[in-house]
Amino acid sequence: MSKSGSSQKKPLKIRLNPPHGYPLGINPTFRFCASILIPIMRLIAKYDYREGVKIPKSGPVIVASNHVSYMDALAFAFFLFSNGRAPRFLGKIEVFRAPIIGRILLAAEQIPVDRESKEASVALTYALQLLGMGHLIAVYPEGTLTRDQEYWPMTAKTGVARLAVISKAPVYPAAQWGTQRVIPPYSKKIRIFPRTTVRYRVGEPVDLSPWYGKEEDPVAMAEATAKIMGAITELLEEIRGQVRPKAIFDPHTSELPRTGNFRKGEKKQ
Repeated sequence: MSKSGSSQKKPLKIRLNPPHGYPLGINPTFRFCASILIPIMRLIAKYDYREGVKIPKSGPVIVASNHVSYMDALAFAFFLFSNGRAPRFLGKIEVFRAPIIGRILLAAEQIPVDRESKEASVALTYALQLLGMGHLIAVYPEGTLTRDQEYWPMTAKTGVARLAVISKAPVYPAAQWGTQRVIPPYSKKIRIFPRTTVRYRVGEPVDLSPWYGKEEDPVAMAEATAKIMGAITELLEEIRGQVRPKAIFDPHTSELPRTGNFRKGEKKQ
């Protein structure tokens, strides 16, 4: 492998500490960022976050959500923070290697994922340790913004299912809608007016017990993943007042790249 490959780059310093404080899991960097970002979040949109009360206030938890906008991570963190948990995210390693943002994320004890590589499994090890400490982990099972033209959840990666089956931590499905109106998919332009309401809905924990002990079985993990995504999609149907299309967009069979902003290529053509 070339020295320019991700595995040859300087390793990132990952911090793992047991959760404490309020919201549970808070640390100085997280609190500082929240003090700056939450007022901005409240300025650019309204929020319907009442269903966050369903999420346990302590203990290991996985919350899995759909992904439609670059705003999602901030809205998701704000949602969980507002309901008593300071989450740990699994995010793409490219962001963690950015000079300033990367340092902030690492100081806030977030976990990088080297997507589409053999090193991606390292993040699973860190995530299991965090759950063992009693943290809440927030994940986007799709691994990137949905490629579906109507923004319905697409076929997801199996990482969250493996994490849940191995750890046996409860998986709460969450659906959100509205961020795509504030920051449209693959755009960085913010639309403040008309003021949008970002809504979250949370379901009951997904029963993954039929797949316990099958984390090395690809078919079983695909089934467990579909179970999680089905629960998320049902919640999104409630928010949107629509029924999802029968055909689920599958990035594995699409000609579009699995990750990244595929629309950049379209603009250059």
